Amino acid sequence: MAKISKDTKIGELMNIFPESAPILMEIGMHCLGCPASQMETLEEAAMVHGIDGDLLVEKINAAMQAAGK
Repeated sequence: MAKISKDTKIGELMNIFPESAPILMEIGMHCLGCPASQMETLEEAAMVHGIDGDLLVEKINAAMQAAGK
């Protein structure tokens, strides 16, 4: 099972677990396909959107575990 960290790039996350898109979109990350966002880490994206990166990573990892990935 893959484990996501704050250093995971959004592009990597979309390849590993595309089902995380709604999680990111609900916190305001609407540009998941933009070239710039593909190279941005979850920590960087969380900081730009004013949210806690650790909580974001926890939420994504919990969703992955629930999905059996």
